[in-house]
Amino acid sequence: MAYYRINGGKPLEGQVTISGSKNAALAMIPAVILAGEPCIIENLPIIEDVHVLTEILRHVGADIELNDNGCMRIDPTGIDRYEVTFEMASKMRASYYMLGAMLGRYGKASLALPGGCPIGERPINFHIKGMRALGANVEIRNGIVYAEAEKLHGAEIYLDMASVGATINIMLAACRAEGTTVIVNAAKEPHVVDVANFLNMMGARIKGAGTDVIRIKGVSRMHGCSYPVIPDQIEAGTFMIAAVATKGNIVINNIIPTHLEATSAKLMECGARITEGDDGSEFFLQVQGGERLRAIDIKTLPYPGFPTDLQQPMMALLTMAKGNSYVTENIFEDRFNHVPELRRMGANIRVNGRTATIEGVEKLYGANVKATDLRAGAALIVAALAAEGTTIVHDIKYVDRGYEHFEQKLRALGADIERVEE
Repeated sequence: MAYYRINGGKPLEGQVTISGSKNAALAMIPAVILAGEPCIIENLPIIEDVHVLTEILRHVGADIELNDNGCMRIDPTGIDRYEVTFEMASKMRASYYMLGAMLGRYGKASLALPGGCPIGERPINFHIKGMRALGANVEIRNGIVYAEAEKLHGAEIYLDMASVGATINIMLAACRAEGTTVIVNAAKEPHVVDVANFLNMMGARIKGAGTDVIRIKGVSRMHGCSYPVIPDQIEAGTFMIAAVATKGNIVINNIIPTHLEATSAKLMECGARITEGDDGSEFFLQVQGGERLRAIDIKTLPYPGFPTDLQQPMMALLTMAKGNSYVTENIFEDRFNHVPELRRMGANIRVNGRTATIEGVEKLYGANVKATDLRAGAALIVAALAAEGTTIVHDIKYVDRGYEHFEQKLRALGADIERVEE
């Protein structure tokens, strides 16, 4: 098991380049199944979740080449298995995209109920509802989802909640269905739009991605293509928060500013300075922390609201803001697992249901803490970078799932962080 040893109190300074979007990548890799031809995906983040999904695709018969620069070639023509076992699915939540892709391409799939970070209930009932509406027979037996359809057909599907996973999974299956599918109350996150663009490059006919109504006209065949993944807004937001927490001054390259508007607005409300720039080839943000920050209120919401994936790192920052901050988690009911660990570092946080009250303290102090999920790990690293003394962050396997070369990027910004293999 590996852990991070972090000596805090050093302002982050310099430039960092953001990797490709984790959440877009994890949907695009299974989506290649729909093409039935080789595809190339560029700007993939080299993270543990990508490696796990690669092994799942290889298990079912795909041929995959992944370069160190994040370029993956996937040839799905050799696929001859249509199941994802419990051992594979338990390693990552996004394995459920195999359901829509397999069902759309082959008319059958079996998938063990997926795992992932322990941040609350994330049922796949919306996914199953969507597949049934498209004409699939779906049953759950002994923890395995079995889906089969002689022919998928278009349908109007209303999502009770704007679920990102369900929106993408239904899109995948609907691409190869007969007729037109309409997803009402669809998720609008940037990676939903990116996956739709990727599917359209393969020959799908999708309109409305980025709005709450998506229309998919099914096609009989799709083809291979080459496509670059968008930058990861959550990684960018994490570095923005870390810069402000350490009173640093950094430039963040390879970003899409509109994807970061909610994060930028809340950091500026705290007292940070954020400047947008364009060097002619790509956008960048300069993020500068000030003196002691102001307390603010945050409510997580679906895009374009404040992202739930940045709630935990933002809370680490607010532990050091002047006054009382209030954080309300509206997406996942169990996303405060990091609170006891922040308290070990001197934070003053009270939790009542889905709302946390943070009474700001002058400083945090190094301690032995443990990551309980991916973004909780990021929150503890943000806190450790700003804290006085040395912090040991255990269970960084969660962090490896979602951040590419995290410690190397932080060291390049002047952080005193070391990865230790036990």
